[in-house]
Amino acid sequence: MAMVCLTDFEEYAKEHLSKATWDYYAAGADECCTRDDNLLAYKRIRLRPRILRDVSVSDTRTTVQGTEISFPVGIAPTAFHCLAWHEGEMATARATEALNTCYITSTYSTCSVEEIVAAAPNGYRWFQLYVYRDRKLSEQIVHRVEALGYKALVLTVDVPYTGKRRNDIRNQFKLPPHLKVKNFDGVFQETAGPEEYGIPANTLDPSISWKDVYWLQSITRLPIIIKGILTKEDAELAVEHGVQGIIVSNHGGRQLDGGPASIDALSEIVDTVQGRIEVYLDGGIRTGSDVLKALALGAKCVFIGRPAVWGLAYKGEEGVREVLQILNDEFRLSMALSGCRNVAEINRNLIQFSKL
Repeated sequence: MAMVCLTDFEEYAKEHLSKATWDYYAAGADECCTRDDNLLAYKRIRLRPRILRDVSVSDTRTTVQGTEISFPVGIAPTAFHCLAWHEGEMATARATEALNTCYITSTYSTCSVEEIVAAAPNGYRWFQLYVYRDRKLSEQIVHRVEALGYKALVLTVDVPYTGKRRNDIRNQFKLPPHLKVKNFDGVFQETAGPEEYGIPANTLDPSISWKDVYWLQSITRLPIIIKGILTKEDAELAVEHGVQGIIVSNHGGRQLDGGPASIDALSEIVDTVQGRIEVYLDGGIRTGSDVLKALALGAKCVFIGRPAVWGLAYKGEEGVREVLQILNDEFRLSMALSGCRNVAEINRNLIQFSKL
């Protein structure tokens, strides 16, 4: 079967992954309202296409943190890629390197940061970080990725505690014995205590606060991007604390159920930031026109999570490349059909909200 759109990859992954693995990737918190609204919100936004604009030549390139990428779609940090494909994050890294875009490596990867760099030495990468009760754990991994040439830290701030994902509880989800959270291999003593997604429970620090941004700035020279902001108040605080970017994100609907869809939170954050730092978005991107809508509302770049994993499940590196290429092609077409020749021409005049 020809893979024509991202939902084709979703259907393939659902059919071919084990139930527990599929449920883990698909999970939302509680009743999954926010997870589902991440998708539905795009359908409430309409485009206002301009015509007769000579779109014979189009250019999808943009920059993030001063680095040029081929189009404004990167890979969001998602855990446990080896559950979907034996080469896991190494395959993902090679795919993003081939398409010259940004890959945010998850702390919870099933390949180590060193293996990922070795697999795609010329790739453009950021590293997603959690803050642990044992600050030394966070500090050590920051120094590792900085030495390896990662270009930014993505501090995830919406997980003081892990959201309640009902199917993971029902399935008693655990990593299979042959897989580990590779970045912490050998760090934790073997204990019979409860685990949460591959590491001992209660490792994350729920006391994390804005002062930890200053702490992080004191131990690294890498740009810091905060992932998980959904309000203008927190966007303003992020700017005041000197970070270099915000990823508007509700963690794929996996944390607080009942919060806004990412795309619905974007405008107020862009309006608050006023260009002082870059604003990105993840959550619910499934088509090129979704990308266009997010950019029209002020996102500099968007990141995809689940679709990358579906691509892996389909055909490893080649599958991820296909997912990215389909989005790139759809984005280019949506741009042209809306009268935009390059990313700079995309603005809020392209958008109207449907009156449902």
